Amino acid sequence: MKTTTALTLAGAALAIVTLAGCASMAASGSGSTGSAPSSSSSSTAVSGDAGVAKTSLGTIVVDGKGMTAYFFDKDTANSGMSACTGQCESLWPAITSSSTTPTVSGISGTVGTITGVAGGNQITIDGRPIYTFSGDKAAGDVNGQGLMGIWWAVSPSGSKITTAPTSSTGGSTGGY
Repeated sequence: MKTTTALTLAGAALAIVTLAGCASMAASGSGSTGSAPSSSSSSTAVSGDAGVAKTSLGTIVVDGKGMTAYFFDKDTANSGMSACTGQCESLWPAITSSSTTPTVSGISGTVGTITGVAGGNQITIDGRPIYTFSGDKAAGDVNGQGLMGIWWAVSPSGSKITTAPTSSTGGSTGGY
């Protein structure tokens, strides 16, 4: 029993150290919710590479499957590159397009692409790469919102959303 508990604690510690490689605890202190509840989207079908959907955060940008799009504060607008590499890339997959001119609907921010870390066409809004979060399991989930104070859902105008979800319908990520 003691061995199982020790292994569980060791595994949890390793996971936390690994995830910390994605983000620094010293990141901006603005409005991190610590954990964000899951919320179903009112419309999950998106035509094209990206679009918009209504969630507990309001109307946000989503990928073609209705999964929430996020900005990463460590990315620099118009730099032409993503700062999310290594383990970060597996936790926060890039939203990509098969074309350098993505098909989008409902997004008023300037849409473009960069060559992503994995080599594909990563979609950008107002020059910033966008990502999904591996902790979001269904369309409309916003579990990545505010994580580490550096991951933010994206509004259709291209602004980061820094508010917490308006209601709770599910689990949390435990602050990451």
